[in-house]
Amino acid sequence: MCGIVAYIGTQKAYPIIIKGLQRLEYRGYDSAGIALQNGTLSVYKKKGKVADLISYTRQKNISGSIGMGHTRWATHGKPDDTNAHPHVSGNNRLVLIHNGIIENYAVLKSTLLKLGHSFYSETDTEVLVHLVEEVQQRENIPLEEAVRQALTQVQGAYAIVVMDRQDPHKLVAARKSSPLVIGVGKDEFLVASDATPIVEHTKNVVYLNDEEVATVTLDGQMVIKTLRNEVMTPTIHQIELEIEQLEKGGYDYFMLKEIFEQPVTIAECMRGRMNADEGWMRLGGMAEHLKRMINAQRMIILGCGTSWHAGMIAEYLFEDLARLPVEVEYASEFRYRNPVVRAEDVVLAISQSGETADTFAALELAKERGALTYGIVNVVGSSISRLTHSGSYIHVGPEIGVASTKAFTGQVTMLTMMALILGYERGFLTKSQYQKLVQELANIPGKVESLLENCHEQVKYIAGEFKDATNAL
Repeated sequence: MCGIVAYIGTQKAYPIIIKGLQRLEYRGYDSAGIALQNGTLSVYKKKGKVADLISYTRQKNISGSIGMGHTRWATHGKPDDTNAHPHVSGNNRLVLIHNGIIENYAVLKSTLLKLGHSFYSETDTEVLVHLVEEVQQRENIPLEEAVRQALTQVQGAYAIVVMDRQDPHKLVAARKSSPLVIGVGKDEFLVASDATPIVEHTKNVVYLNDEEVATVTLDGQMVIKTLRNEVMTPTIHQIELEIEQLEKGGYDYFMLKEIFEQPVTIAECMRGRMNADEGWMRLGGMAEHLKRMINAQRMIILGCGTSWHAGMIAEYLFEDLARLPVEVEYASEFRYRNPVVRAEDVVLAISQSGETADTFAALELAKERGALTYGIVNVVGSSISRLTHSGSYIHVGPEIGVASTKAFTGQVTMLTMMALILGYERGFLTKSQYQKLVQELANIPGKVESLLENCHEQVKYIAGEFKDATNAL
């Protein structure tokens, strides 16, 4: 889970990029780096935290209104200064940052070595910037075209941003199976791996789709093309994220804040979708395809990690309340076993970010095979929300803590609502049973609030029992 932040505009790039990288620290990383256009390409990178990068750059040339930053979680090559991003081309003309894994990097590297390229790092990312350099020099073409042509040779997942020393008034960004968001501000653009570094500058964003290459320029132009060289019209979305949601709000830790937010976030998940007094619920995403869901022969639930555990709970709910057979699949394994998927199936994908690569790929397979696809996600406009036929947002706000809390309870809340609606519509819950369960669900936020208010001493005792444990079975 690496982090990308890039800026082009009229302000100083360095503080914006550094603040953006700090916003992304929750994703986990082992090194950080930054590159700036300031008459030349200045590149600084350091193993460790963003704070170490700040200390390292304190006496450096950090001027310029165009730049990019990156936090790396090592995949190819050990965590050190050399393997940290950004990476520079052999001719020192191009600089590139990258999230993802280039699966055919070894083949590409072998070809480039034969063409005279040399490499200083162990990363697949350095291979990628050399590939763009090779295409650009051979074809004598602009940066954006060199990136597009180079990526047609690449297998794997990537979100990249590239700068060119000889073309200093543009950034080029591209993605496949790794998220990338472009913030559209007044006389400026920001490019990031998620919206958290963008929100304090603009609420207007463009979500890049797979195999799209975007060029943004200092004079305010944005051009998006596919790898097949088709020109796309950018669609600007309004993000709902508020800057206050990214602060600790008086708590010592984000995780503690998010635990105590759960009474509010569970209620927010149900808001506008339920009338407890009258005993009914409605999910707009379900209403669009309700007949097909009622007649479904089977539900397949896809998820990874916490989302998979939410799916395991959902299996009990759907089978008990709606008498619908359910299979819960770990998304990373689903597509590799040639699963049987039919048009009569509903495939439900659960993902907090809406960007989980394995879940997205499994969902693509299910959709290709004719199943109805439905997403349960938190992030509005995310890749999974755009791929599915329909879906429901859990609306719990950003989850910064690594251990999931409010996203998990939001997912379980949404899945419970779905199971109740299907149970009633399929005829396995009477109206009175349905209304009673709706009212019970509406009481959950208050019960969670009461529990959190009265559990401090118990939690301290339990923590004391486990704090010295060396293993768990």
